[in-house]
Amino acid sequence: MLFDLKRKKDVVHVIGIMILLITPAILSYNSKTELQAIRESGSLKFVTRNTPSTYFLEKGDPAGFEYELAQAFASFIKVELEVVLAPTFSEIFTIIKNRDAHLAGANLTVTPQRLEQFAFAPPYLQTSSALIYRITQGRPAPKTLDDLKERTLVVPANSSHIEALLALKADNPDLTWTESPDSSTIDLLEQVHTRSIDFTVMDTVTYESHSSYFPGVNKSIPLTEPQPLAWMYSPHPDNSLKLALERFFQKPETEQLIERLKVKYLQRENRLNFFDTVTFRKQMEERFPLLEPYFHDAEAETGIDWQLLSAIAYQESHWNSKAVSPTGVRGVMMLTKATAKEVGVTDRIDAEQSIRGGARYFQKVIKKIPERVRQEDKIWFALASYNVGFGHLEDARILTQRAGKDPNRWDHVREFLPLLTKPRYYKTVKRGYARGYEPVIYVKNIQRYLELIRWEVQLRQMREAQHLTPQEMTESEKKLNNLKTPPLAL
Repeated sequence: MLFDLKRKKDVVHVIGIMILLITPAILSYNSKTELQAIRESGSLKFVTRNTPSTYFLEKGDPAGFEYELAQAFASFIKVELEVVLAPTFSEIFTIIKNRDAHLAGANLTVTPQRLEQFAFAPPYLQTSSALIYRITQGRPAPKTLDDLKERTLVVPANSSHIEALLALKADNPDLTWTESPDSSTIDLLEQVHTRSIDFTVMDTVTYESHSSYFPGVNKSIPLTEPQPLAWMYSPHPDNSLKLALERFFQKPETEQLIERLKVKYLQRENRLNFFDTVTFRKQMEERFPLLEPYFHDAEAETGIDWQLLSAIAYQESHWNSKAVSPTGVRGVMMLTKATAKEVGVTDRIDAEQSIRGGARYFQKVIKKIPERVRQEDKIWFALASYNVGFGHLEDARILTQRAGKDPNRWDHVREFLPLLTKPRYYKTVKRGYARGYEPVIYVKNIQRYLELIRWEVQLRQMREAQHLTPQEMTESEKKLNNLKTPPLAL
């Protein structure tokens, strides 16, 4: 009797084990794979941040390295892309852990700690953590971690840099830092630039793509070996999403796309923060005479000052009718395909068409600026809008008004455009992140170019009026060039 009871218990135990073993297989057989579920839903939910190297709106259209790469993957698996914006960096991990998005992409470093909880797609870039400082006269660059003593080091909360710092602290017990939950990497880069803090830590990919906008900021001590950047997701037993990601990143077309996106978003050079007078005068002599009649014709058609159009064209292309940017805009006025079509341009590298088309488009932009804005400010607003998009300009005007300043004055609004790079500001307005520094530099450069064009035209008119050769005018020009630059007047 006891033997039979024991045997029955053993049988029950074996049956229980068999049920546990075959249940996952049965469920897997009867349920859809993760990839099938995504396809049936019709959209891939991709969580990211509203930052310059991930996702943002550029002239009203979605842009960013992570966005374009995710868009390509969504097309690969034949679904639409649905962008989910995380309010903070740490929220990305919560969203993925709760399976409120399928993938996360935000310059995420693959670290041992993250691998304990999440899975990663094949890496698409390599980066490393580095100490960032401001070059200061009389103060040598930090060379060892001892140089950080009694100085302020601030890093973003929940970032992979904290793992690197914790590893270094084991051998450097005096190493201390502050974790900021609200500051983005760009926030901290600016704080180093303005000397509000002494140091921060950034991944080298982000640093290289933004450092030219913060002259004087430099990287010093490398804190980690190169680490991969990759998309992150929650592990799933069927591996269908994992296999789709592997196939996507193995495609030669994906490799080519990544190279194009690196040039487009991560290797941007700030050519707007310097002015080369020698180059300008050379182009004034060699290129400008061929284009000048077209600028006059464009003014006759649109009423826009031909010299202003000339300055815009120099800023856009250095008066090169065959200019092409990594983003695909081209011609003297660097028009996109969509803009060219909108203003009736059939050949963007045709100088006359490009200049007339650029003038027509700028005329449309000016008409969007409220009538209450005075004419000179209206021009600067239109230029900023031409560069960054009307929506972002309106967001900056809202920030200006909130601060108690005049949203109808360019010298007030230009102070607030750069704030569109800061989460605590761009989260409060409609269009989110924008490269707010660029339109400020863009307008400033065009103002300078316009001054110089008018100055050169004055010199030309003086030569013609006095019937002097260029050689005879040399001494007069030297005297004039030593005078204060004439005031700008529209």
